[in-house]
Amino acid sequence: MEKSATQWMVTPLRKYAEFGGRARRKEYWWYALFTGLLAMVTLAGDMMIIGVDTVALHGSGPLTGLLGLALFLPTLGVTIRRLHDHDHSGWWILLALLPIVGALVLLFWYVSRGTIGPNRYGPGPLAGE
Repeated sequence: MEKSATQWMVTPLRKYAEFGGRARRKEYWWYALFTGLLAMVTLAGDMMIIGVDTVALHGSGPLTGLLGLALFLPTLGVTIRRLHDHDHSGWWILLALLPIVGALVLLFWYVSRGTIGPNRYGPGPLAGE
């Protein structure tokens, strides 16, 4: 049975600091949408608490900072598992440090289909469904 969108959004939170295994595109992108929406809510809260000018000057506020800290490990985990789906080591996440090119390569891997069937990081994520 297929998971609902809400289940896909919270799956990385349940796997809080799990870096092994593989993550489907659905798991990664629903989580990305979920965290993006949470970030917008906390940014709006920061603007109400400390003012629009201060948030605009610094780029975020205390609520957004706390959200970033809370979601750091789940985000790192789901990103590494997504790379594992392509049979790439989690260390490839360091490509993000390369301006533009690194981000484009990672984006390509995040949106494209992973390795079909098992790879060195485990069985295919579609195998269990």
